[in-house]
Amino acid sequence: MDRRGSAISREERFETELLPQLRPLFGAAYRMTGNAHDAEDLVQETMLRAYRAIDRFEPGTSARAWLLTILQRVRTDAFRRRLRRPRTVELTEESPQPAVAPAQNALASGYEDLERAIATLPEVFRTAVVLRDVQELSYAEIADALGVPVGTVMSRIHRGRALLREALTRSGK
Repeated sequence: MDRRGSAISREERFETELLPQLRPLFGAAYRMTGNAHDAEDLVQETMLRAYRAIDRFEPGTSARAWLLTILQRVRTDAFRRRLRRPRTVELTEESPQPAVAPAQNALASGYEDLERAIATLPEVFRTAVVLRDVQELSYAEIADALGVPVGTVMSRIHRGRALLREALTRSGK
């Protein structure tokens, strides 16, 4: 098959197998970052890497788990890059309070406390809880995505859920 034929095949595979996972992928990225802009950046880079590596995706396996593995690696890479950059702070005479966006309809309907509690979890626990309880991945899929043993995943989920219960109890919910 010529180069053009394989490129079309690559595009078709991407569109049929991976593109339907875009919305759940964004949801996972948003819950991990707590920021829509950062989530969009992560998803865009994840989909670009997935497109380039689609030949390594095995048909019949979970496209969502494969994409979440890539998402986790993209997020880790971005986090490491951010740590290497020098931090700059603008000094002004007054320190204005950051603007708080009004609650969105989905958050205002009772999930606001839960979203806040998830956002306060340490990253390792938040990632494990989101992948299990929101994305509904199996422990094995999460372990593969994070590159840790299944026992570590189970421990992180248990501890993350305990921290969530604590936070929600403190907030009165």
